[in-house]
Amino acid sequence: MISNRIKEVTFFRAFLPILFLLSLLVYGLILRPHVFDQPAFPLEIVFIFAAALAIAELFWLGFSWNAIQQSIIKKLAKAIPAFFILFTIGLIISSWMICGTIPMLVYYGIKIINPAFLYVLAFLVPVVFSSLTGTSWGSVGTIGVVIIGIAGAVGAHLGITAGAIIGGAYFGDKMSPLSDTTNVAALATDVDLFDHIQSMMVTTLPSAIVAALLFFLLGFIYQPAGSAINPSSTPLFLQSIESIFSFNPLLLLPPAIVLYGSIKKKPPIPTLITSVLAAAFLTLIIQKFTMGNVVQSLYKGFNTEMVIWAGPIPETVSVLTNRGGLYELNEAITISFMIFVYIGAIDHINAMPIVVHRLFFFAKSRASTILSTLVATAITNSMTSNQYATSFVVGDAFKSKYDELKIPRKVLSRSLEDTGTMLESVVPWTTTSVFMVATLGVPYQEYWHWQLLSLINFIVAPSLAILGIGCFYHEIDKIEEDDC
Repeated sequence: MISNRIKEVTFFRAFLPILFLLSLLVYGLILRPHVFDQPAFPLEIVFIFAAALAIAELFWLGFSWNAIQQSIIKKLAKAIPAFFILFTIGLIISSWMICGTIPMLVYYGIKIINPAFLYVLAFLVPVVFSSLTGTSWGSVGTIGVVIIGIAGAVGAHLGITAGAIIGGAYFGDKMSPLSDTTNVAALATDVDLFDHIQSMMVTTLPSAIVAALLFFLLGFIYQPAGSAINPSSTPLFLQSIESIFSFNPLLLLPPAIVLYGSIKKKPPIPTLITSVLAAAFLTLIIQKFTMGNVVQSLYKGFNTEMVIWAGPIPETVSVLTNRGGLYELNEAITISFMIFVYIGAIDHINAMPIVVHRLFFFAKSRASTILSTLVATAITNSMTSNQYATSFVVGDAFKSKYDELKIPRKVLSRSLEDTGTMLESVVPWTTTSVFMVATLGVPYQEYWHWQLLSLINFIVAPSLAILGIGCFYHEIDKIEEDDC
């Protein structure tokens, strides 16, 4: 009886909540600031409105509040581990700061690193770190914070540095077998994990090589103001750090714990918390801070006002060190929560799968099918801000099409990441962009056009699809020949 009152979910009705969001994003984030000269809408409000309109439509279609609520709760339940990570990243930053790990790495980085090569190193170091750990957010929240601190200290271009850090982190997030998005893309398309990674090498490795070369050249074009930096030219900054913190090789233990746990595939939350506890313990035995200082730092972030034994502290040091804490990523968590409320609501009517199937019915050839996948992935990810959902929605929509046209599914799986995972940091309203801005302290508009890895990959992936290069068609042809 109840089901008879539920209206049919047509294409237009499935597309309507997506149109709501698209309209709010265009008006709130583009037209208001750039056309009407008014403040942009906060992302939290955009997604609250979008969710409210979507839920109103679901009521009109005949769905009960309990059913809608259960769909939202189901989506939020899957997102809880991500929320935990957001909270623990804030704890990691503050604990590594007060124990002296980040200041020590910045201090010796300034002394050792030639600023002319800072941008290429800002790209390559996160490549290694994220490849070993499988996490872009973790890489940016740890080693990325160190590098951006060095960049600020030597007067480097923070936009280029942030773009390099994020690009390097996303290389590993995409190519590492430890990465969640990499595993999900392979799972969603029924592709072997290492076949998926092999396929991604075709587009991602050339993009990374070109990006590294460009970052190397940028070091000479946008030279850091402190290109000739040495202890004698920046005595105040270095001496101030020395006056606050005591350096000890044991301070490398907290990041070593994170690295070890990631390589050994230990659960991320316990690994991060262990690192926080180790940093807190090291603070009490190596630094001059009290237990009260440690608790306050974990709660609201490190602050140089805790330093009562040193003289006046330069503003550059305060900018580097005054950060972290449980609420460091409070805005990112709130935005993420609202996004998942919206996604959970539209998932109740399978809005995204319906829209994707209808919009890309025209794909007939191999090249057009791959290009359609790239476009569908970009649209779905930018609308949902969720690569897990993107992989399953688009992967399920295109699997049969790939089989029909005899395109290896590992081309499908890599396409999900070429314009999905790689898109997240260059779309301003995604949770990833919000996280990057909050963590690195560099505004989106200053870094997005320097995130060269993704931008180059957006050219390489469709170009290879059009040319038919690296699409592994020969593998299926060979199988068919052997069958004959």
